[in-house]
Amino acid sequence: MNSFSNNSGNHAGENLPPLLLLPGMMCDHRLWDNMAEDLSRHATLSFGDLSRGATITEMATQVLAQAPAAFVLCGFSMGGYVAQEIVRLAPERVISLVLINTSATGTTPSERNNRHETAQLMANRSFKGVTTGNLRRSVHVSRAQDQHLLDHIQRMALDLGKDVFLRQLIMVRDDRHNGLESINCPTLVIAARDDRMRSVNESQALADGISGARLIIFENCGHMTPLEQPDALNNALMDWLNACPTTVSPL
Repeated sequence: MNSFSNNSGNHAGENLPPLLLLPGMMCDHRLWDNMAEDLSRHATLSFGDLSRGATITEMATQVLAQAPAAFVLCGFSMGGYVAQEIVRLAPERVISLVLINTSATGTTPSERNNRHETAQLMANRSFKGVTTGNLRRSVHVSRAQDQHLLDHIQRMALDLGKDVFLRQLIMVRDDRHNGLESINCPTLVIAARDDRMRSVNESQALADGISGARLIIFENCGHMTPLEQPDALNNALMDWLNACPTTVSPL
């Protein structure tokens, strides 16, 4: 499958900004299903494929190879780490940046050990998707019994499969706090107050570390903001697109 699928629902003749959307761990373009139709009226959408790379840098390089010449970059969760790497590798191509429910915090030694142990246990077992506990933890407590929402998340994981799960599970995330000051493009950081996978403090650290960054905190929302509050997230992205430059600022 190609790394990108371009939205074809835009109105002919409109000069819309290119918006590149990067999903989180064990997610794909369907993460944005509840947003894409409305968002495509304001941007030309591309969806990055993060299923093939074994490292954050590999993912970023693969995305850049298929991306438009210049683009607004939006990364969710793991995709936010990839987005930060894309800005490091090709700052001249990023018009502006949106980081959703993500972090600059690196993988700790204990996390690395735990993930490798899990990968070893999974190596000879069939992959049955995300555990029920982790599915429920990924959404707001009020949505923990929302089977339609949980099924949507699970379908992405099952379709991506075991190999992708194992690659993404053991992938090392480097600490990026020291590199935040080098991000010069306009940046919007979005957090969810009740996210149980990434904290508001981590988003605050991103906003504090990136010069001029703006922070928005969504209330009554868990980690899966694009699926839990698609309309509110769309509004935030559309406001951002309307307010930001349409070309890359000089470095």
